Amino acid sequence: MHPRWEYHLRFVCSFLMLLGTASAWMRGQCPGIATAPAAAADCAARSVPQDHAAQLDPAHPYTLAELINIAERNNPRTRILWERARQRAEALGVAKSAYYPVLAGLAAFGDQRTIAPFPKPLAPRGYTMVEIPVVQPEISLQYLLFDFGKREGKVDEAEAQKIAAGANFIAANQQVAFRVSSAYYGLLTAQERLEAARETLKTAQATQDAAEDRLNNGRATQPDVLNARAETAQSIFDLESADGEEKIARVTLTEVVGSDPSPNIVIDGQKDTPLPQELTLSIDSLIERAIANRPDLQAQAAEIRASDDAIRQAKAEYRPQIGLMASGAQTSIWPTTDFGRLGQASEPTWSVSLGIEWRLWDGGARKNALAIAQSKRREAEDEMTELRDQSTREVWTSYISFRTAMRKEQAAQALLDSANSSYAASIDAYQYGVKNLVDVLTAEKQLAQARLSSVSARSQLFLEAVRLEFVTGNLLRNQPPATTSHSADIRP
Repeated sequence: MHPRWEYHLRFVCSFLMLLGTASAWMRGQCPGIATAPAAAADCAARSVPQDHAAQLDPAHPYTLAELINIAERNNPRTRILWERARQRAEALGVAKSAYYPVLAGLAAFGDQRTIAPFPKPLAPRGYTMVEIPVVQPEISLQYLLFDFGKREGKVDEAEAQKIAAGANFIAANQQVAFRVSSAYYGLLTAQERLEAARETLKTAQATQDAAEDRLNNGRATQPDVLNARAETAQSIFDLESADGEEKIARVTLTEVVGSDPSPNIVIDGQKDTPLPQELTLSIDSLIERAIANRPDLQAQAAEIRASDDAIRQAKAEYRPQIGLMASGAQTSIWPTTDFGRLGQASEPTWSVSLGIEWRLWDGGARKNALAIAQSKRREAEDEMTELRDQSTREVWTSYISFRTAMRKEQAAQALLDSANSSYAASIDAYQYGVKNLVDVLTAEKQLAQARLSSVSARSQLFLEAVRLEFVTGNLLRNQPPATTSHSADIRP
């Protein structure tokens, strides 16, 4: 196996656990720490995402785990879902506040002047004028004692929406991780294609040298040399194309990570790692894992729960509410009048009432609200069915793709070995005059194609291993990976 592609599968899978521990609370970030929806929402409620572009060191060779960690903290999509999870967690606190009484303070300062008719024998002007300044600091209390489960339904709905937001946050992290993995392996593929193009150029130059040597010895014709030179020129063209694709792959990777798009990135592809060789779980187990772990399914299950709670709230509207209202104040007055004398007072005043509110008729508002809630419940159930079918299809597709990628990689390796042997035999036979240049050029093209096929097959096998973790919801989580290699279980 080529050393640049010896990137250990254990490392590919270990970043699932690595991001859940090493980067746990780094800079107050949530990515990688919370693999349960509720924990993700709680973490988002306690942290604020950093709003800046990632800074990459062009001299540091980044591993896949490092790049995913950077992307989780800098990708705009993860920050959006982060804030939504934070909002849902705060909304739960708002819903729970309905269980507590509401206290309000009021301070009233007033001055009132009134005029009242009065008999002249008693009031010389035929009226009296009274001015009453008032100072009244007051505290009022409102307390909903019983509402037949309406508040409980709101709290449970907010809790379910918080879990759904946490699951969506995890899903966003997994999607970013998969995009980074795809771009990472895309860059590895481009690098291998570039190296394969260099090897193909060396092969073409060797063929050209052999043709020119035979021409100098009078055993070849000028057309043979020209054909060999044409193949060398084609190899140079392919090398330049591969070099451009490799630089573009670097730009793509930096963009996905959340940094300014640039080719200035170095990845670590030098680990001594064998290719994935087999699956550790059956297709039924993979589907069960996906149904249990996929965050989109967890989010939809939480939406169904929220719909049930909305129905409870709509039904509670048909029942009465019992509430307590109370107020206490210190009322101070010092009235004055233009006739006679009035007394001053500064006394505590209060009021207490227990009320029952029961809407008897509302023109069908409650009936329609209940019908809407029940319809949304059925809609959520249908969406869950659709997501389950989609998840099962994706697991089946990834399962088949991984097994196909394994067989293609084995076939590509056999093809590469055969093409190497064929070209070596053809060039030797050509130098001895047993074969003509057409045979050599045919073997050379087959070798070049075999190199590219081997590169693509290895890249696809690694990527399908990561995709299988992604579609089963195991990406960035610490469950055993779905794939392994024969040497992955060997311990030093």
